[in-house]
Amino acid sequence: MTGILPFTGFCPESFKFFEGLEKDNSKKYFDKHRDIYDEKIVAPAKAFITEIAPFLEHLNPAIRTQPKFNETIMRLNKDMRFAKGAPYRTFMLVHFGRFKMDSEMYLYIDKNGLTLGLFLNKSSGKDLYLAQNLVRYEKEFRQTFTDSKLNDKYAYLEFQREPVELVKKFNINRHFGLMQKSKFMLFEKLYTRDKKICTSDKILVEAIKIFSSFYPVYCFAISPQPMKLIGDQ
Repeated sequence: MTGILPFTGFCPESFKFFEGLEKDNSKKYFDKHRDIYDEKIVAPAKAFITEIAPFLEHLNPAIRTQPKFNETIMRLNKDMRFAKGAPYRTFMLVHFGRFKMDSEMYLYIDKNGLTLGLFLNKSSGKDLYLAQNLVRYEKEFRQTFTDSKLNDKYAYLEFQREPVELVKKFNINRHFGLMQKSKFMLFEKLYTRDKKICTSDKILVEAIKIFSSFYPVYCFAISPQPMKLIGDQ
């Protein structure tokens, strides 16, 4: 895409920006550091999206892959008509789903580093199938999770107002009951800011590996016939 440079990773300044924003969540701080936000956070995020787009489009053309705010990039500034307190989020979320509040794969950036993961929405609604599939295809879901080699690798978090970690290393055989109780859930892996992978293009390769592993699980959230969707890959 014109104007978007190749993805080379995120700079250490990006994590320091969020650390500072958490301490001073004000327009004054944001405006003073706007160049870091634009050049060290937004620009590489758009480059990341652009480079991973062909892979995601191959997985499923319905997944949104345009590097745009309110589509694949969550805005930092909150809508203060509906939010109270601090005006800015202290993180950036790059997310890949079909529509707002869909189940989705994501990259999360904050003061601690980079997180890759999968968000699952088990609420009822149009084109949301996880709740019914966990009942109808429980055996197949468990087997798919195991076959994708996801056990004992990812933290499990339940999302209410904020995400709360319930299990450090989720195993479908021990912890499936948590999924039955949760409405919104996340599976994720954190790469702390001191890891070299955060500041290199290797995080893109890692994202492709993780999203590939999670895609069969994601199919249970987006299709009434998940096994057919998985089989079509």
